[in-house]
Amino acid sequence: MERKGESRGKTPRAPVTERDSSRSPKRASGLSREVVVSATAVKTANPLAEEFDLSASKSHGQEPLPVSFSSPPLLDGLRESVLQALGQSASPTPIQALSLKHLFSDIPEWRQYLLASETGSGKSIAYLLPMFHHLKKSELALPEPTSSTISSRSQRAVNPRALVLAPTHELSRQLSSFAKALLHNIKLRVLCASRANVKSTPRATFTASKMAAQFTDDADGTLGMPHLGVSRPVDVLVGTPNKLLEMARGRRWDRVKDETDKQLAAELSGSRSETSSKSPEPEMGLQNVEWVIVDEADILFDPDFQESTRTLLADVAAARGQPVPYTPDLLRSSPETSTTSTLTQNTPINYPFNLILTTATIPPSLATYLDVHHPTLTRLASPKLHRLPSTMKTEYEGWTGGNKDADIERRIRKVWAEDSIRSDFNGKRSKILIFCNKGTKVQSLGAFLEGKGIPNVALTKDSGARNFGNNHHLDGFLRTTNYKPKPKSSSLSEDKEPHVMITTSMLSRGLDFSPDVRHVFIADEPRNMVDFLHRAGRSARAGQAGKVVVFGKLKGRGSAKATEMKKKVGALRK
Repeated sequence: MERKGESRGKTPRAPVTERDSSRSPKRASGLSREVVVSATAVKTANPLAEEFDLSASKSHGQEPLPVSFSSPPLLDGLRESVLQALGQSASPTPIQALSLKHLFSDIPEWRQYLLASETGSGKSIAYLLPMFHHLKKSELALPEPTSSTISSRSQRAVNPRALVLAPTHELSRQLSSFAKALLHNIKLRVLCASRANVKSTPRATFTASKMAAQFTDDADGTLGMPHLGVSRPVDVLVGTPNKLLEMARGRRWDRVKDETDKQLAAELSGSRSETSSKSPEPEMGLQNVEWVIVDEADILFDPDFQESTRTLLADVAAARGQPVPYTPDLLRSSPETSTTSTLTQNTPINYPFNLILTTATIPPSLATYLDVHHPTLTRLASPKLHRLPSTMKTEYEGWTGGNKDADIERRIRKVWAEDSIRSDFNGKRSKILIFCNKGTKVQSLGAFLEGKGIPNVALTKDSGARNFGNNHHLDGFLRTTNYKPKPKSSSLSEDKEPHVMITTSMLSRGLDFSPDVRHVFIADEPRNMVDFLHRAGRSARAGQAGKVVVFGKLKGRGSAKATEMKKKVGALRK
């Protein structure tokens, strides 16, 4: 399972609080923000200046950080769960120590934080602990529920007090499973909204009271199929922004306006409308939400995905009685070039709930957005942000000719040949994760390797294996809390069990892969170094050893791209 917080390492380094007004040429000027970073400075690497916001790596002072998951501030039961999950000798990673230092104080106003740390460093622990701690404390401080509060709660099937947003269903399920593992002692309820894909036709209409009685959670933390029974209140709901919008607004909410326009046009023309289907009633209320976590914020606030994320945040604010200004194009125009009104573009956004953003990379688009619209947001950054793990090796493999698939096959067999002579592997093969840029390449490479006797799992966004509402299509590759390898029989040998997974960047975000995944192959050049860091970061997690193999043209005409990538990868190690 997800153990981003697993650590038995060194004492965390001290952080710094600063008011930083420095900006790159693409950043807004004249705006101050609070930045909290560890004391070890990361040198500005010129090859990466246009890829990442490097200002978070500056340091100008020191202050002590927690060196253990001590209680206080953690509730006793929560601390016990953490040590059960991570080991009794576990100590906080730098980002977890920063969270313990800054996110546990009791202050009246709502807070906004960015947790920025390298992949595999324990960001999920860093945001789950303060959220669970405060949710449980506020629950214990509330009076016993009365019949009137219970009646009010049943107006929606689900009325969470916290939302955790993730970019994929796979990550949503893994996060919810790990979150449930931390709650055995303090008894908060976590549900995951990422279920199996279903048809977009409206379901049968249920009353809100029936919905409240029928929702339950499966063993893996996902919302189960309706059944008779009494539902307990939901504390934390995990899912993708689109799925949570669907629950809050009703299925097919984004199509209702267009279909209403078509129906009106049909009525005016005298023809019969075939698009008069009505969206079902919403299943979720947002008025109780006090925490919103945006995991993998660099992708959920990317210009291609930010509309659904910010629409949901605006819906929560409105449900809590404090609407915020919202325009869909805030990330698409910089303050210097925008023609939108100054009031709309430059007004800070203050949500009436605790907002925590987490990321392993801070691209310029996210940095600019935060500077303009969240100028008081506190940035907590680890000393190794935008750096590769020290336990990861990098190698480059040149194409030998026209058959690139054959080159990949040869490298796979080389990896396994090296495994066979290692005494610590006991004859086992390490698992290999291969990233391609396009789904068609994933499928063709998977078919080629199958034909060469290499069983593999080829996954794209449209793969049928993703439609079952669970993560079993990733069994054997993900670190999980409940996965148990199937006992090997005479019909299932090491040669027949898949040890290779091929996918796109879809699975490069946040997922905690098993330590058995010791090699990451990058078969296609990533779009940028943000993608490279996330792909490479699926191995060498939490101090484990790993290797990333980058394929490309290394000599002659056309090798300039590979040369430039080598330069940038080298900068990630400085």
